[in-house]
Amino acid sequence: MSLRDQLNTILPEILPASPKDAMKGTELIRLIRLRIDGNYSDASLRYHFSIMSCDPSSTIAKVEHGQGYYRRSAGLPALAGAQELLSMTQGRLEDISGNQSQADLALLRMLKFRAIVQRWSENNGRDTFLFSEPFQANSPMGNLWKFPEMVMIDWQGLGLDGQLDPILKIKQHLQLPPFILTASRLRIQAQVDSIREDFFQALSASAWANGGELFYACAIDDEALSDALRKLSAHFGIGITCFGLGQEQLDDLPRAEHILNAHPRETEALMERLDVQRIAAPKLSPHIDWSALESIRSDSPEIDTLFQDIQSILESKSQNHFGS
Repeated sequence: MSLRDQLNTILPEILPASPKDAMKGTELIRLIRLRIDGNYSDASLRYHFSIMSCDPSSTIAKVEHGQGYYRRSAGLPALAGAQELLSMTQGRLEDISGNQSQADLALLRMLKFRAIVQRWSENNGRDTFLFSEPFQANSPMGNLWKFPEMVMIDWQGLGLDGQLDPILKIKQHLQLPPFILTASRLRIQAQVDSIREDFFQALSASAWANGGELFYACAIDDEALSDALRKLSAHFGIGITCFGLGQEQLDDLPRAEHILNAHPRETEALMERLDVQRIAAPKLSPHIDWSALESIRSDSPEIDTLFQDIQSILESKSQNHFGS
């Protein structure tokens, strides 16, 4: 058995699942030597770790901006992704019903696109929060209209060098939070029979936020579809953006976890593959609708998690900008 074949067998049983618990190369080599057949040098083992960690289909992944290795996520879970797939297809599974490989491919594309939107948002200075609990397999279908897949957090008015930014002063005076929350829904492609449902789900899921966005992976080449979305946006204020990624291009991308853990140069290369086109900008409200937020708060504990994360980030940013 080749060294790589042996590593493919041994590594899943040794590597930690989380990047936070990543194992250093020296410790990984020590544990592998207890089980491997053959007298391989440390350099040979490290070479294989490096090569395999760049392969999104392999078990081993390397920590970004740090040292150590961890176990790459396993294949798509059959049930965990069911509700998410329903969300993506608006509950229309006729074309892939009974075809597990096609269902897996559809979900894989969605996970890749979501990872791309995360990295794109982060590159543009926006923090992101993912909702997952409302889309679990046993969750009610009504959650598709209550919750976004992703919330983008834009920070505004945080001062530099210990000085209060004038915008922040005004926000404090008006008792406005120093952030804008944009609730976003993600779809692979716009289709004539589903764009209104796409749009109004995005509108409904963003009712409590400062604004809403609808992101499509594929470009919208049909001018009639673009015009229809622009008219809806002009009336209701939901932003529409396309990323210019066709289904074949999504298939060529590495898996979602590799996109999220990519090195800066890899991320830059991924961003260069995008053809981001803004069809309509969102209309942002200065206020969060707290009553609308409270009405769905009991439906998912992730609402509280979102604002706990915001508080944590705000405290961190305030310390960095204003001092502790």
